[in-house]
Amino acid sequence: MTTATPNLPAAGAEPELGGQGEIHLVQLYPRDMNIYGDWGNTLTLKRRLERRGYSVRVTDYNPGDSFPGDGDIFVGGGGQDSGQFRVMEDLQRIKPLLLELVQDGAPMLAICGLYQLFGHRFRTIGGETLTGVGIFDLETVGGPERLIGNIVTESPDLGTVIGYENHSGLTHLGAGQEPFGRVISGAGNDGQDGTEGAVTREVIGTYLHGSLLPKNPAVADHLIATAVRRRYAHETLEPLNDLLAEKAREVAASRPR
Repeated sequence: MTTATPNLPAAGAEPELGGQGEIHLVQLYPRDMNIYGDWGNTLTLKRRLERRGYSVRVTDYNPGDSFPGDGDIFVGGGGQDSGQFRVMEDLQRIKPLLLELVQDGAPMLAICGLYQLFGHRFRTIGGETLTGVGIFDLETVGGPERLIGNIVTESPDLGTVIGYENHSGLTHLGAGQEPFGRVISGAGNDGQDGTEGAVTREVIGTYLHGSLLPKNPAVADHLIATAVRRRYAHETLEPLNDLLAEKAREVAASRPR
């Protein structure tokens, strides 16, 4: 995973919208997998791209739609077990396309319920099994209690990542699966092994809501930098002023669980 350019205050006027080209942002399953405000991740990516002079085309992809394989960034959120059952069959339908995009280096962000379905399987506390697409080498089982509260993690590439977790699934990584980060404060994947999330190539899976990206601009800019490099071969991003995001991070990190 290649680290994006660090965020620094930018001087001068913002560039002309669309002058840098278009980026296609795909929101996966917003009808069923968007109950924790994860739409804020899409809005953050859109605005940060526009501030750098890119125009943004946003496509909502729901079960049965024609899959937008020309997307540059793919983002999906969390949902209840019922929502996961509704999208599981469609995920199997588009699995070959998703795996091809993963191998091609397309950036993706899968939050909570979609993160679980990007693994091999999720066994609910009621004993039902949802089959995943195997982007991550992990399995999830439903636990008896919810893991809830502010969480601080440390990513080897992206530094301190701050969010809010709210899940009862206990996710266990395979021996060779790289986590997204290590837990500093909070529960993480299973509340036991100190890991949070998973990373495969340019795909990030995580339990962090919040929304995640508004107060983690380094993560947002990593996804953007990867997409821009893949589409236009640009190597750097114009830095932005992230003072408000830094303040929000400070507040979130200081609050008890």
